[in-house]
Amino acid sequence: MSAATASRVLSGRGPASKAARQRVAAAATELHYVPHAAARALATRSGTRIAVAVGGQTPHTLNDPYVGRVLAATAKTAAAREVGVSLHWLPLHAPDELARLAENRGIGGVILVNPTKPALAAVPKSLRGRIAAIGIGSRDVPSFDVDNGTATTRVVQHLLAGGRRRIAMITGPPWLPCTHRAVTAYHRAVDQAGTPPRLVPGDFTAARGEAAATEIMTRWPDTDAVFALGDLSALGALGALRSAGVDVPGDVAVAGFDDIAFAALSRPGLTTTTNPVEDIAARAATAVLDRRRSSSLTFYPSTLVLRESA
Repeated sequence: MSAATASRVLSGRGPASKAARQRVAAAATELHYVPHAAARALATRSGTRIAVAVGGQTPHTLNDPYVGRVLAATAKTAAAREVGVSLHWLPLHAPDELARLAENRGIGGVILVNPTKPALAAVPKSLRGRIAAIGIGSRDVPSFDVDNGTATTRVVQHLLAGGRRRIAMITGPPWLPCTHRAVTAYHRAVDQAGTPPRLVPGDFTAARGEAAATEIMTRWPDTDAVFALGDLSALGALGALRSAGVDVPGDVAVAGFDDIAFAALSRPGLTTTTNPVEDIAARAATAVLDRRRSSSLTFYPSTLVLRESA
């Protein structure tokens, strides 16, 4: 009996005579054969793992707690299918690295984190149907993301309702499309309230949040609220303000975005808005594992979490 016949019987795919099926079944029982998902994946070129490819200017982006949350949720979803997960840096200056991942026989699919238009344009045809994005997508790449535009509007409206009229925003990286969505919402909210926009670039890190808060208070000393697009930046800003003797929230209210664990532990507790990263990553991983071909964008709602800082 040929190996091909045995393979067809064991996989349940393809033709084989009744006699052949009986012989293969008997041999499998005698040998205590158990199907091995990883070996089957290699043989069928469906891969043994999902690659989580994170766009960023430097490999340091892989240290972001947000990436850790994506990786953990992806691993949990993939494990149910006996599939592993690997983490990769996708340099902003070299989006063609996606082609290298696509050629890797062990990679069955890709979740693209922090996607940009150049990265989406560089998606090879061989990845279509086995790639999903957390962020913006394209005609060939389904995407899943938090609705940070609506969330930003709610945070600013909350600050306005509390009597704040000079609200500064620490943004995310300018190359990241989700930053533009949040900045647009911020502009719309302060314009409608008749208050001046005050923008300082950020990068989602605490160090930059600290420096940004110092810059804000130097440029606009009458600022009475700071909203940071990212809790780490907000916590950095909170620390800088307190070190400078600014009362939070008495003089300046502070709010963030993500509702990371540290947000509830800060003093004062950080007002923020949720980012359901685990649900988003699980959905993206499922789309990759199910080989979904879709151009849809799925937004996840964000919930305002009120604490003492604003």
